Amino acid sequence: MRRLWRWYQQCLAAHPVRTQVVSSEDKDNKDNKEFKVDWKRVGITSSFGFAFVGPVGHYWYEYLDRIIRRRFQPNTFKFVASKVAADGFLFGPLDLLLFFSYVGLGQGRSIEQVKEDVKRDFIPALVLGGTIWPAVQIANFRFVPVRYQLLYVNLFCLLDSCFLSWIEQQGDASWKRWFTSFQKIEDQKGKV
Repeated sequence: MRRLWRWYQQCLAAHPVRTQVVSSEDKDNKDNKEFKVDWKRVGITSSFGFAFVGPVGHYWYEYLDRIIRRRFQPNTFKFVASKVAADGFLFGPLDLLLFFSYVGLGQGRSIEQVKEDVKRDFIPALVLGGTIWPAVQIANFRFVPVRYQLLYVNLFCLLDSCFLSWIEQQGDASWKRWFTSFQKIEDQKGKV
């Protein structure tokens, strides 16, 4: 295990983006291997990790650290809280929106179907994910060096990918209607 870790560190030092891309690709397909492999979905979720999470995540964590480091002393409460807030309010929703859109289009759904799926699934996934990701990111931004932050997050993304697949497979479940009922209230307020 130690040898594998050293090899990963060498790869990260020599080719940081490429290494982060490869480690991001793999976690998105793990949830599809439990019983029956849906190779199309494996390919779609893997390519999302490869094309988006790896390169964008690599630069996001470096850029975020550089920006927040200018304003706050590293490892202070304000430093960590600012990073968690930026990640939760900027990167998280964007990643979620792109994931649902990319997977939907990759599975052959029309743009209208994808819009409906996003409308149905985005808020529940964002709210439920918002109960887990802040704690993950507090530990990440407080204890994990920037160069390993994407790898750390990818370990939790494995669980998140399972969760997002489950959300998507729930369709129009009754528990989701509770979240979307708030949208209807807001729509009615706008009409008054």
